[in-house]
Amino acid sequence: MKQNKYDDPGFFRNYSRMPRSVGGLEAAGEWPVLRSLLPDLQGKNVLDLGCGFGWHCRYAREQHARHVVGVDISEKMLERAREMTHDDAIEYRRVAIEDIDFPANSFDVVLSSLAFHYVQHFDSVCQKVYHCLMPGGSFVLSVEHPIFTALPAQDWYYGPNGERLHWPVDRYQDEGLRQARFLENDVVKYHRTIATYMNTLLDVGFTITRVAEPGPTKEMQEAQPEMRDETRRPMFLLISARKNEKQ
Repeated sequence: MKQNKYDDPGFFRNYSRMPRSVGGLEAAGEWPVLRSLLPDLQGKNVLDLGCGFGWHCRYAREQHARHVVGVDISEKMLERAREMTHDDAIEYRRVAIEDIDFPANSFDVVLSSLAFHYVQHFDSVCQKVYHCLMPGGSFVLSVEHPIFTALPAQDWYYGPNGERLHWPVDRYQDEGLRQARFLENDVVKYHRTIATYMNTLLDVGFTITRVAEPGPTKEMQEAQPEMRDETRRPMFLLISARKNEKQ
């Protein structure tokens, strides 16, 4: 299933109002850690899967990447990305992540931010990423944490006065489709365990180099007090991996 909610006018309007949509990478709580997982991008060919507004594409060029390709299934997202980009070395293509088909050894770095929990067949995408990466190339990804995706409600358990008592976790081992509610819309997500994410990468041939479960920075908690609850359970899972040098 290839989902494209972002071209729905109402959904796109709500998404465009989110803090990370307005403020970019600095408004994304996981960005400082994700940035630390990226290799040196100078002179590299970079692929961004699910590029959205193109924030990571532009960052890669700021770090002197040689050429950047951003792919996304949403024409509205790509239209906004093109409006915000003034750089001939960044190329945007409309294609579903599942349908990428790049030649072998095309890229030095592949990254993806908060997209793979919308993808049903993570294993086949990993195989395609491995194929298009140069030997020694890096694959850095972030997803909604499996503790967050386990239940479709993706919400706290509240007390009688509306206080957030705890984050419920159930059906964790029951991988597969979840009909979640996001930005006042029904959205299909795919839950998989931490082990599945990591073992899929290993089975394809990657070497995992780092795993992180970041929370909001102190600065973000001070600026947005509601973010303090995000330290009570992980919301993001970040993984960096490397393609072996010898093929």
